[in-house]
Amino acid sequence: MTRIVQVVGHAAGGIGVHVADLAAGLRDAGETVRVVAPAATAERFELGDVDTLAWPARTSPSAYLRGLGRLRRLVAGSDVVHAHGHQAGITALLAATGTGVPVVISWHNAVLARRGPGAVAEAWQARRAALVTGASQDLVDRAAHLGAREADLAPVAAPAAGSYAGTRGQARAAVAAAVGIVDDPDEVWALTVSRIAPQKDLGVLVEAARTVAADGGVAVRWFVVGDGEEGLRAELETAAAGLPLHLVGARDDVPFWMAASDLLVVPSRWEARALVVQEALAAGLPVVATDVGGLPELVTGCGSLVPVGDAAAVAAAVTHLAAHPDRRAELGRAARDRFAELPTSADVVTAWRRRYDAVVSARR
Repeated sequence: MTRIVQVVGHAAGGIGVHVADLAAGLRDAGETVRVVAPAATAERFELGDVDTLAWPARTSPSAYLRGLGRLRRLVAGSDVVHAHGHQAGITALLAATGTGVPVVISWHNAVLARRGPGAVAEAWQARRAALVTGASQDLVDRAAHLGAREADLAPVAAPAAGSYAGTRGQARAAVAAAVGIVDDPDEVWALTVSRIAPQKDLGVLVEAARTVAADGGVAVRWFVVGDGEEGLRAELETAAAGLPLHLVGARDDVPFWMAASDLLVVPSRWEARALVVQEALAAGLPVVATDVGGLPELVTGCGSLVPVGDAAAVAAAVTHLAAHPDRRAELGRAARDRFAELPTSADVVTAWRRRYDAVVSARR
């Protein structure tokens, strides 16, 4: 039995889901797992045995030092520490200094700046950790380039394939009623599921919608599911005025929205192996996504890859799929086949237990 401390910082999406899933799977396998996270993260995700007081809060120097000291005591009584993300990686390394307990860091996001404090902290993590894993191959390559002692690809588990019990027609009718539109059967529906944040580059989506509408060759209606920065949302709503594009806010029924849609669009500046793309593969949706991070690992053969920031390329890819339903169906079948190849939660737990054993054995 391995004593594992999982550390995760402020998380709003896939990282939190992954940590909750991994912690539960490790416990079911007989491992002892303690999760350290901020209160907001603990409230949002089902993390099990979680210690929010051991997360070093930045509300004041004294609060930070108290949390760091508590975390250090937890670390000292463990066999291995597993930190998720750059923020948690730095925190875990500080807490583990002098304890002899190995720290494993999983990078789920890229540090896009190559200079400045973030880049310095990234390099420090890579060189200090016993193992750095990346959720996509580009992150693994980055860690190795920065001098990581060991770097490994560790994709997160594919989400359970969600389902919608009704028909596609029923789903479309329900979406149309919720949004307040008439369901035109000639329209192709393009779905984006995303936080509203600069990294997601949703302005490109608005410009692509404008280009497709102006061209007039196909009828496409666009839906963005997700919440985030209110100021950015207001800017997007202003820019999208008059376009068939709807910002519908946060929803917990993504399979329902996918059942109503014809394709998924991901215009992000960077993503790893995005969970929403994996959900789209499970639903049999073709994907139009930017050619960055881990997206090519998922989308190649199941959709179209476009350059970052290229609204014209997004518009062209969506227009092509909208105009060719047979091609959409072919890519949808390929998407389901690709999903069947992705690692399950059990696969991920098995791989992590093997990594923990190797790291702990190397310490002895």
